Amino acid sequence: MPTNTINTPLTKLLNVQIPIILAPMAFAASADLASAVTKAGAFGFIPASFHSSAELKQELNKARKILSTAQDEPVPVGIGFIGWILDKTEVSDDPRLEAVLEEKPVALWFAFGDDLGKYIKRVRVYDSKREHKTVVFVIVSTVEDALKAANEWGADVLVAQGIEAGGHGHADAPPLLTVLEALNRAIPPGSGPLIVAAGGISTGSQIAALLTAGASGVALGTRFLFTNECIYSPPQKDALINAGLVDSTVRTLAFDEVGRTMGWPAKHDGRALNNDIMKDARDGLGLEERLKKFDEGKMKGETERLIVWAGVGVGLSDSIKPAEDVVRELQIESIGALRRASGLLVAQ
Repeated sequence: MPTNTINTPLTKLLNVQIPIILAPMAFAASADLASAVTKAGAFGFIPASFHSSAELKQELNKARKILSTAQDEPVPVGIGFIGWILDKTEVSDDPRLEAVLEEKPVALWFAFGDDLGKYIKRVRVYDSKREHKTVVFVIVSTVEDALKAANEWGADVLVAQGIEAGGHGHADAPPLLTVLEALNRAIPPGSGPLIVAAGGISTGSQIAALLTAGASGVALGTRFLFTNECIYSPPQKDALINAGLVDSTVRTLAFDEVGRTMGWPAKHDGRALNNDIMKDARDGLGLEERLKKFDEGKMKGETERLIVWAGVGVGLSDSIKPAEDVVRELQIESIGALRRASGLLVAQ
């Protein structure tokens, strides 16, 4: 067990021991994974994805039960909303935002919408009528988006997402270290929202480097795909384990096209394991033919055209283990790396 903890503004804000966030990965994370991460001392998000309000309430109540949180207390997990999906659900007969707020998650995460500010405003209005105040996270990849989220929307935490990230993001995002440095210059520490780094992070040494580079914490997705609690199928997890470091992932909308999950804002796409879905697109096959191959492969249980969202760090992990063990390993590695870094300083 680590003999030290890592103290950052994020750990204070969320009342956690470790500045590690489980990203709200659609089709991969759930109440089980988010609760396991929180229980280990970090903080877990549950993806709202396409789930109904009843399903999201059920997930939050499940997390509440796993974490032994009293019904009248905030449940120490978050819900991650995708903006373009909210644009559809919030004008349907099953709006989800207020239904989720009623369950008092500690945090909400907003990403990938043309006007996320209107939803953040609804959160603030809802919270103005009660004691509990929701922590609002917003994904950004540019200084322009960061300043809007900070100054116009009043976000509490900015998730600085680099091009390395798995799943969806800005197609033209710079590498994470560049995004982080740019945001730190635009919003110096202590002058605005906290900044959390995201994209290609799989090890404790990477976490330590990002903390020293000005991040208050990190958000990890791919590393937590290698867990018992991740709801990826066994073939998907096998594909993760067998992925290498070189050319193992690719950014494209081809996976969304065959998966029928199109709707992303302009200049956004997704990173997943490189396989025959991408080959079909590169070979110039039309969408109808690609859909046919994808559907037939799925029906036959073939693995050549699985959709496996993952970031560039996928090749740094090679086994499936409990989420608690992953958090603990990352904590130990991070503390060790920070100690080694401090040893580089010599008094003159």
